[in-house]
Amino acid sequence: MSLVDSRWCLDELAEIVESKKNKGLKVVPIFYHVNPSDVRNQTGPFGKAFAEHNKDDRIDGEKIQKWKKALTEVGNLSGEHIILHQSSEAKVIQNIVQWISNKLSYKIETNELVGISSRTKDLKSLLALESKKDVRFIGIWGMGGMGKTTSAKVVHKTFSNQFEANSFIHDVRKSENDLHGLQKRLLKELLCIDMDIQDVDEGVFIIKKRLHCKRILLVLDDVDDLKQLEKLAGGHNWFGPGSRIIITTRNKDLLERHDVNEIYEVKELNDRKALQLFSLKAFGKGHPDVDYMELSQDFVRYSQGLPLALELLGLSLKKRKNKVFWKGLLDKLKKSPERGINKVLFSSYEGLEQFEKETFLNISCFFCGNDLDSVFKILDYLELVPEYGLEILKGKALIKLQDNRLWMHDLLQEMGRDIVCQECPDNPLRRSRLWLYKDIEDALERNKETEEIQGIVLKLFNPKVAHWNLKSFSKMHCLKTLIIDNVDLKNDLNYLPNGLRFLDWSGYPSKLFPSSFKAKSFERLKAIKLNKSPKLIKTPNFTNFPVLEELELKDCINLLALHPSIGVHKNLTLLNLKGCNNLKSLPRTLEMESLEILVLSECSKVKSIPEFGENMKSVSEFYLDGTAISKLPTSIGNLTSLVLLNVNDCKNLMTLPSTFLNLNSLEKLHLSGCSKLLKILGATE
Repeated sequence: MSLVDSRWCLDELAEIVESKKNKGLKVVPIFYHVNPSDVRNQTGPFGKAFAEHNKDDRIDGEKIQKWKKALTEVGNLSGEHIILHQSSEAKVIQNIVQWISNKLSYKIETNELVGISSRTKDLKSLLALESKKDVRFIGIWGMGGMGKTTSAKVVHKTFSNQFEANSFIHDVRKSENDLHGLQKRLLKELLCIDMDIQDVDEGVFIIKKRLHCKRILLVLDDVDDLKQLEKLAGGHNWFGPGSRIIITTRNKDLLERHDVNEIYEVKELNDRKALQLFSLKAFGKGHPDVDYMELSQDFVRYSQGLPLALELLGLSLKKRKNKVFWKGLLDKLKKSPERGINKVLFSSYEGLEQFEKETFLNISCFFCGNDLDSVFKILDYLELVPEYGLEILKGKALIKLQDNRLWMHDLLQEMGRDIVCQECPDNPLRRSRLWLYKDIEDALERNKETEEIQGIVLKLFNPKVAHWNLKSFSKMHCLKTLIIDNVDLKNDLNYLPNGLRFLDWSGYPSKLFPSSFKAKSFERLKAIKLNKSPKLIKTPNFTNFPVLEELELKDCINLLALHPSIGVHKNLTLLNLKGCNNLKSLPRTLEMESLEILVLSECSKVKSIPEFGENMKSVSEFYLDGTAISKLPTSIGNLTSLVLLNVNDCKNLMTLPSTFLNLNSLEKLHLSGCSKLLKILGATE
């Protein structure tokens, strides 16, 4: 007797379907020597049986409709089709048992997953499960260790029973060389059968053919290459109406390029939740012991809301009621990052191209927290293509932009610096970047040849007197970036390597530029900034700096003159001499075709300004506030792109030339404090 001939069996089937709908019961149909379409549509032997039922006066029509509805629903479910004369029914049964075992053993204890309920709620909203007609792709994005996979697991576990079939493909990134195997795994989990797939292209064809009518939930975990998505879940039309595909990744760019419907960013835990998670791992409860509250908060601050760090550190301290050990671990972390945390974070760095790695290391070692525009320029001077590289790092959650400043998670910064330290743990002279005072002092004192050091950046909060051996700079042949601030040096600087790209030395220690600036051509130096250098009295011949774009000498109070060569420099875009209050001598004429910003603010002894050549069409901002000028040259009319002119507090200024009317681009004119000029114009301040 078949199921369809037994009223009792049909009643049981109807009860099973009802429990599936109301109680979340998982149902796996076995189509044993029957065609699923006959079950779904009540055709073939099922049609004949129901024809007999319809003739039976003892069975009411409502019950027959209930049976038919149950069969239709079961026929639409993903299950196992055992065909007559199949070679090995035992193997099929073994697959079914294994599949069911996997489903039953898949359980997540959410009571210890701090913050997961709010994430699940947010993701449920993005999934829009009530919409059964559209196919939606949802991306879960964030840095390593943030809990993307855990969030996807909980969502998968919570909502998988609402779909005909579901699959969770773990660690796609680690299987990038076996897309063929991933396709077979995906099809087996969604169709409950082993598919014979010859290659990846055939896999694409079969996935589209077999799943385009099936409502499925698919999670692709830790994807890092667009090709992986194209071969596993290439488009919305691959899957049946109502399907949902969730993709976890550290790479936002691939989500955007794959046209996902929504991107959910997994963010750091706040301090309260972070302390709760740490306490669960360290103490087995949601709060620390009273005596360990302060130390626990120290670990929470170190972890900066990263769930991975909170869990690993909490577990490493579990059952260790020893404050000396806790303090020792904190001290150790300041010197060497926790290996398990670093391993997860390092995988993001490892996947970068070489120039992207250089950009990441420069930011982590030197520029985290700096203004975006200034960092962008420096990276550009280093030929690191920041317009591309910064977007890649942002897309991979390695950096973030906040209030126009570049930031990265503290543990990512720590990892980046550790990568540089591991280049040569015992000798800073053999590292590519130096940023600690003791390492810089050590490298300079050794005065040895080095081809490794590419950048030195030292910005101290408090001034420090140093007696460095500045001759050592002559041995740093690969030095590209040199930034020094708040270091009081007593020695003169005579040499800098000619491969330098960016020089920023506040409080420069000498009266003159290094003598090597006279003897060599610095054909790659793009910026010179020697602000607040009271000893500096004059500048060198600028023909030795053919590609120089920025020259800043702000508050060099004893600078007397600029070398005339600056007036004909072809590539300079910024000349900033603000606060050089002893500056008197300027070039007679400026023929600087690239100059955009000229700043002479507070140069109180400047009485006249140069004539402007006809090619000065790039100047957009000109600051003369606080100077002693009495007039503007008629050639100011050549500054046809001038947008801003500031002559505030030019108390001797009496006239504006008639060519002033040629400044058709002028939008901002600042005249406050120009008492003589305003009087002549009949205006008041």
